[in-house]
Amino acid sequence: MDSILSEFESLNNNNNQPFGVVVTNNTLQNLVVGSSSSSSSSSSSSRYENQKRRDWNTFCQYLKNHRPPLALSRCSGAHVLEFLRYLDQFGKTKVHTPICPFYGHPNPPAPCPCPLRQAWGSLDALIGRLRAAFEENGGMPEANPFGARAVRLYLREVRDLQSKARGISYEKKKRKRPQQQQIAQSSNGN
Repeated sequence: MDSILSEFESLNNNNNQPFGVVVTNNTLQNLVVGSSSSSSSSSSSSRYENQKRRDWNTFCQYLKNHRPPLALSRCSGAHVLEFLRYLDQFGKTKVHTPICPFYGHPNPPAPCPCPLRQAWGSLDALIGRLRAAFEENGGMPEANPFGARAVRLYLREVRDLQSKARGISYEKKKRKRPQQQQIAQSSNGN
């Protein structure tokens, strides 16, 4: 984690911020790894609520530090995508490129120069928390930039790309039927 933060500090110090954004080490650490430190006033909140609050504060800080600064009311799905792409530089998931010899292998036998990215599951969970936080902070559901079609398509594209690149299936798990229904169906089928 310290290496990510020191790398991030060097980005901030060089004034070469991607997308014209400056994020503090503290907000980055909270977003990237979901820091478990919380204030005493929020100790009664659930882990999910604490993470959602930290994610929301980080996104608001991102908008504030955006060049030019961006009001939440003017935020669109395109800005959310910009934020997600920005976060990719802090990812820890190896995503093989199609020309890599380990493309499609879940456990490659040797290192390769393929990029590290944010895992699809992490991005999906982040968007879910931010989508809920937007509405809890007074945003209208129909104007929610986290629910924009472009964001959904981007997440689907990331999922498919990572699934192929890492040789891992992201199929939805089938729900188990309650015992009562299974018994009723098996007795009707005989």
